[in-house]
Amino acid sequence: MSDPFVPFCTAFEGTRRLASGSLSEVARAVKAAVDGGTREPLLVFDDASGQAIDFDLRGTEADVIARLPALAARLAPPRTQPLQTEGETAAGPRGKGRPKLGVIAREVTLLPRHWDWLAAQQGGASATLRRLVEQARRAGGASQQRRVAREAAYRFISATAGNLAGFEEATRALFADDRPRMEAQMAAWPEDICGHTLRLAWGDHVPSTEI
Repeated sequence: MSDPFVPFCTAFEGTRRLASGSLSEVARAVKAAVDGGTREPLLVFDDASGQAIDFDLRGTEADVIARLPALAARLAPPRTQPLQTEGETAAGPRGKGRPKLGVIAREVTLLPRHWDWLAAQQGGASATLRRLVEQARRAGGASQQRRVAREAAYRFISATAGNLAGFEEATRALFADDRPRMEAQMAAWPEDICGHTLRLAWGDHVPSTEI
């Protein structure tokens, strides 16, 4: 399984998928295409968001690779810390004295009956609110992933297929989660654009190798 915190991307040379993989793999392929005198437009997309990204291709291949960490830092999602519960500290199990929870105090406005209910729960209001938030996050994880996938696919096709026949209907099908209808609307599109769209929207597998 690939590390979700390591950025992966895909490059297109015109309507042909040039390379998919890590930033360094794709940057090498793009650099080689530019040095080889390609006349096709070169576009690179962040696989996580569908956003177009730019490589600084000045200098040698080594120069290009040396500049990638800064780009990777901008693209990689922030690493989140696990929620600390009462009885835990950042250093380990709770010791004597007041625990350091690593939480942020902010104002919460509730009706009196809500405060009464929270006060009656085991662990008190703060612990109960944290548990409820975590439960909601887990329950909404799948729908959140679908939303992110749809938006990534939409950004990609907006940049590569906005002028193609069936674009508007394909977009409607995408946001309706109607894959068969979307595939029907994309039937006349270039094969690699269709394939990458389905990869972003529904996780279809594409090998992370240069083509």
